[in-house]
Amino acid sequence: MKTYSAKPEEMTRTWYLVDAEGQVLGRLATRIADILRGKNKPIFTPHVDTGDFVVVVNAEKVVVTGRKSQQMEYQRYSGYPGGLKSVPYKTMLKNHPERIIEHAVKGMVPHNRLGRQVLKKLKVYAGPAHPHEAQHPEPLVLD
Repeated sequence: MKTYSAKPEEMTRTWYLVDAEGQVLGRLATRIADILRGKNKPIFTPHVDTGDFVVVVNAEKVVVTGRKSQQMEYQRYSGYPGGLKSVPYKTMLKNHPERIIEHAVKGMVPHNRLGRQVLKKLKVYAGPAHPHEAQHPEPLVLD
């Protein structure tokens, strides 16, 4: 019996709608990363993008557990001496709530060309409105 290997031209992509209201950030990001990679499908192939599109709404209402809301910081480095910038979680949630989910999911996909390709299928919006109604996204119920 031969091993099946999925081909990119054979893929049919489904659109999923995820409501982040009241969801724990890490658990939400894990489920989203699995769907983006295609691990929920029986034809999953590690070196091929077999995943689906995910639209996340209400990113501003995501929850973190413990004291993470006081302690967590998002850092970026310009490459120059003294160029390290730190933004606390509360400030990031207030100014750019969609970046919180994007950052969490980015850490859970491969750090190579495939991971960058997978992340393009993630669409995150701070509020309940999104411009992807024409794709008829299916609501995804998370455990």
